Order: sequence, then C-alpha cells, then structure tokens
Amino acid sequence: MIRFENVSVTYDGAAEPTVRGVDFEVPEGELVLLAGPSGVGKSTVLGAVSGLVPHFTGGTLAGRITVAGRDTRTHKPRELADVVGTVGQDPLSHFVTDTVEDELAYGMESLGLPPEVMRRRVEETLDLLGLAGLRDRPLATLSGGQQQRVAIGSVLTPHPRVLVLDEPTSALDPAAAEEVLAVVQRLVHDLGTTVLMAEHRLERVVQYADRVALLPAPGAPLVLGTPAEMMAVSPVYPPVVGLGRLAGWSPLPLTVRDARRRAGALRERLAERQDPGPSADPAAAPVRLPTPTSPPPSVRRARRLLGRPRVTAPDPASSPVAEVRGLAVRRGRVQALRRVDLALAPGETVALMGRNGAGKSTLLGSLVGLVQPASGVVRVGGGEPYRTPPRELVRRVGLVPQEPRDLLYADTVAAECAAADRDAEAAPGTCRALVAELLPGVADGTHPRDLSEGQRLALALAVVLTARPPLVLLDEPTRGLDYAAKARLITHLRGLARDGHTIVLATHDVELAAELADRVVLLAEGEVIADGPTADVVVSSPSYAPQVTKILAPQRWLTVAQVREALR
Repeated sequence: MIRFENVSVTYDGAAEPTVRGVDFEVPEGELVLLAGPSGVGKSTVLGAVSGLVPHFTGGTLAGRITVAGRDTRTHKPRELADVVGTVGQDPLSHFVTDTVEDELAYGMESLGLPPEVMRRRVEETLDLLGLAGLRDRPLATLSGGQQQRVAIGSVLTPHPRVLVLDEPTSALDPAAAEEVLAVVQRLVHDLGTTVLMAEHRLERVVQYADRVALLPAPGAPLVLGTPAEMMAVSPVYPPVVGLGRLAGWSPLPLTVRDARRRAGALRERLAERQDPGPSADPAAAPVRLPTPTSPPPSVRRARRLLGRPRVTAPDPASSPVAEVRGLAVRRGRVQALRRVDLALAPGETVALMGRNGAGKSTLLGSLVGLVQPASGVVRVGGGEPYRTPPRELVRRVGLVPQEPRDLLYADTVAAECAAADRDAEAAPGTCRALVAELLPGVADGTHPRDLSEGQRLALALAVVLTARPPLVLLDEPTRGLDYAAKARLITHLRGLARDGHTIVLATHDVELAAELADRVVLLAEGEVIADGPTADVVVSSPSYAPQVTKILAPQRWLTVAQVREALR
C-alpha cells in the first residue's frame, strides 16, 4: 500500500539530507510504528506519504514513493486526499471550520459524499472518540487534547485507505489515548486500513505495532523489524523495556502483562527494600545562571513577557510561592474550575493531572494572570496575577504554553537565544548553552519553524529557563520529546527545584510525573479530587500509574531508576 524506494529528502539551504536512503514497504492492513529520537526526520517521512513533502514544504525528494499505486512526485496532496488521511502534531494548524461537527464533516464535503453518508459517519465518529458532548463547541474553546481528538476524527470520517498519524496521543490523557488507539486497532483489523504512525510515547503504542521502522540517528539508514527485535537495539524504548533490560529478561516484554508474568523473582529481590521516595538523580547538578533584574528593552518582545520573567531565586524558607483559595473560573457556558484550593511551596515540583478538559491549563492560566477568576483568590508572590501589571508579574512567574510558537518570533535559533539573553540580562550565550543541553545538534541558523514540535518546545523552554523564574509553569512540557530529551529536561528541572524554584507541570505523561513530581494534584470536572505525594496518588490509580508501578505492584516502585538504585 505504501512503498518507499531509496528516498532521500533535502530541504533548501540544508547541507545534508534530512532523511537518506529510506527503503521499506507497508502492506495493506498493517500498522507500522515509526520510531527514533527527536529531529531524525520522522515527520518528513510521514509528510512524504501524503505529498506534503515536497509539494508544500519545498526541498528536493530523491527516489520514489507510491501510495495505492500513485506516485507522490506526480500527485499533489489534493490528488491523494481520497486515499490518505493525515493528522499532524499541531491540530490547530489543520482546522478549517469553527465547530466540532463542521470539522468532522468538512473532509467528506470536499470529496462530495452524499449528505446521508456524511451524517452517519459524523455520528459514528463522535461516538468512537467520545466527542458527542462537544459537537456544537467552537474549536477554539477546546482543550489541547480535545482538539487532538477532533483532528483525528476529521480524517477518519472520509474512511481513508491509508492513515498517517504524527504523535496522535501526545496531547491525550491515558484513558483518551487508549480509546484512540482502540479505534486505530479496529480500523486496521476490521477495515484493513493501513497505518503509519510516529509516536514518542512508545509505552502507549509499541505493543500494537505489526512492525517498527527505526530511524536511529539523523541521516542514518532506516531499520525495519518486529517490535521485539527493534526494542532490543533501539536508542529509544519504553520503561517496560528498560526494566526488562535491567532484569536481563529475554525476549524483552512489550506489555505490562508480559512483564508482570516474569517479575516474580525481581519482586522477591526488592521485597526487603523500603518503599522508595521520589525518583532522584544524584549526579544531576543545578544549572547556574545569572540573575536578571530589569524589564526587556524591546516593546516588540512584550508578547513574550509571560514566558520570560526576570527575578531572583526565591528564599527556600519563604512560603508559599503561590496560593489559590476557592477559585472558580467560567469559560463561556463551561464551568472550567470550581472551589480549587492549592498552595505551592518553594522548591516543590507539582504535577497537575486529569482528563482532557479537567481544567489543568485553566489553572495555569489563572496563576499567570491570563484567566480572570469568577470567584476566589489567586496570589503569586503576594499579589493577585490578574490585577498585577505585566512588567511586575513577569518578575514572579513564567509560563511555557502548549504551543511553543507563541514564544518564538525570530528567524533563527541564534536570534531567539540572543533575545532571551537580552531580555533576562543574562550573560551572552546563556540561553544557547541551555539549548545545547536540551536540544543538542541544532545549528544556530536553523529557523524555529523548521524544528519538530518537540524541538520547538525545547527551544521555548530554554528561552524561559534563561531567566530562572521562582515559579515555572509548564503545559504539556514533554509533548513531542523523545526519552533522551525528556531525561535532559528532567535533569534541568531538578536543578531548578534544588535551587528553591517551584515547578508546576500540567501533564498527561505519567512517566514524567513518576520521575519528577514530589506531589500530584488530580483534577476532574474542574475540581481537585486528589492531592498528595506522587506515590500515594498514582500507585492505586489504573489510569495514572506508571509502567514500573503496574509491573511491580503492590510494591511502590515508580521508575526504572529507583529499581536500578535498589538493586545496587
């Protein structure tokens, strides 16, 4: 159904091809997972299937790609639309209508399907993806995860023969991700749909793949094999595989169920150990950066003020850094938050978790003054964010939003970093050093739009961390990051926390929460339903427990690092 024949793609101005010598085939009715570190060209490979590369992105494509017998060099994306459905990393950039139901119908209208067929398929898709209650909602009012589900639904309704998915579960809570993957499984097994999917959260998807196509490094040849074969050699792998490698299991397990069956002896070795505390990395040193003190020199950069605070590190003895009491927020007809109480201490790392639309991003917006409370009190650094002038507010709190492009405006990575240093009055090169740690190998002259979603997020994070704010708010900070990039992020955030900075993460990444968070606050329908130490909240939760916890339950281990340390 999809055939790559010695394909290489070189973008204009690039010295080397982004991908080189890609040669593999995806048969009809097979799910192939495209895996590899961030920036190796996975999105380029996916874009080439739909013809977006090179017809839309530019550059030079060498070799040949055929989809259902059609050559993508001679067929533009609109001439492939009836056989290929594509969901990118950024759903907002693909929406063309205003409401959920209209977006689901748009693709079928473009193909001229009969109205009765369109109506039936819209209803089926609303039910499949749990969107029935949102059918009349404006797309702009949905959470990031809800938008992701709509984007997936909009390409399902035309019933394409080939489905191309780029990070389809990155913005979804664990339950919603399972629902989406169950739908994909039904399409593959019941309807014979061919699926090519890229996903960094391998713990969610690797067990469903028929084969894994591994891009191990930029410009390296693609390697194809079964999931078990590829996970044995892949530089990126989920925690269940990491635990299997640590324990010496062969063949390596790909699912929690398989790992639990083999974990009896490992549980016995760990049984006499005390329950671990939060995962720690004693080798990770805090990142030392100069303390900025003055406002930014450029009015043009005012749009980024909330992402670039300039403050001194907080005194660890002071408490709290932020406090929320009886907070209620309405967004139109939706009660986004109700009766929320929360206190954040210096040096604390808190994970906000819950279903899509539970109110996590709204709570972050309240802490940074972007959302006006309907009732209740929010205080950050002693003042109410919504009533605090921006130039003063940015001395207290910084936010990295779900969409990193909101903080990036320059033409090159180097220009972004230079602006960050000036805004923070940091030593020249401070931001670039952070980028080198979080995003190694990216050239100074690279345009931010040419970075992958995960790379743009890492750049935006470096821009914010240049100023080392006392309260750092991160909305889905690991979206689009591979395991190595996530490990580098965790190291930096641990260093900030040790220096007394407070970190709040709104995340669906249960593995990130297990690695980093001291405390988990669980939201549902805008209310706090659980608030406590990470292990206390997640160990008993079937949805939010990390893989290691599920494998070794009832013991309270959270991460492979904890198990490795215990076995020493």
